[in-house]
Amino acid sequence: MRELTSHKVNGLNEALTIKVTDEPGQGNACHEYEVSLQKDEATRKEWLISFQNGPIAEAGLNGISGEALLAIVEDRLIGFQSGPFACRENAVALTKLQESMMWLQKRTRDRMARGVEGTNVK
Repeated sequence: MRELTSHKVNGLNEALTIKVTDEPGQGNACHEYEVSLQKDEATRKEWLISFQNGPIAEAGLNGISGEALLAIVEDRLIGFQSGPFACRENAVALTKLQESMMWLQKRTRDRMARGVEGTNVK
């Protein structure tokens, strides 16, 4: 098990612990993450995040996608940008997030066009 720390920058993120709880799979990426928040000695919250593990054609649907997490963050930033917390930094982050989604969806569409989506074929 290893811990991720790249998110740590302020009080909330310092209190959040992210642990990778599995070993890299066929594509060299991990699939299981545990996020925990220790608010005080008596209060702890935990969330488990399980990504799709293995090609859908072989393993079936068994986890979420990176695109699903990006969609959640995109929705939050759109909300902030439409409210009193709109700022340049959020706008740039939203643009880069949407660009990331575009590239991931392009990869999927290209794989679909080649007939290899849902498999381990390149």
